Amino acid sequence: MADEALFLLLHNEMVSGVYKSTEQGEVENGRCITKLENMGFRVGQGLIERFTKDTARFKDELDIMKFICKDFWTTVFKKQIDNLRTNHQGIYVLQDNKFRLLTQMSAGKQYLEHASKYLAFTCGLIRGGLSNLGIKSIVTAEVSSMPACKFQVMIQKL
Repeated sequence: MADEALFLLLHNEMVSGVYKSTEQGEVENGRCITKLENMGFRVGQGLIERFTKDTARFKDELDIMKFICKDFWTTVFKKQIDNLRTNHQGIYVLQDNKFRLLTQMSAGKQYLEHASKYLAFTCGLIRGGLSNLGIKSIVTAEVSSMPACKFQVMIQKL
């Protein structure tokens, strides 16, 4: 329980620190999101390396995504992804109906525009984990109502 509170506080301070370090504007906002995603990417690489050191190799892409949704998500966010959907052509949608990093924010519509700040790190986390498992991807997030969010993972074929 204490580690969860510390993670939430650290994440909020990380987002706040990145945004305070630059002047506000459209270009700077994009740079901040990129910086947060790159931080998440590196953390995701390290976590996957640690979590998979004693596991058998995955059979296919779908098995890797199931691992991300169950084991990886449970370790990081203390719950599994609520829904995993795929079109079987390299696009996966991971839905979390009560995303921990958004539960502290008000559910008002005026806060939806700020949600992307708090999702960039997690997009990087997923992308970094997949990268370390040999899957190159593009991860985006969207929020239609707080605190639910969807992460779209587009697998890039080499």
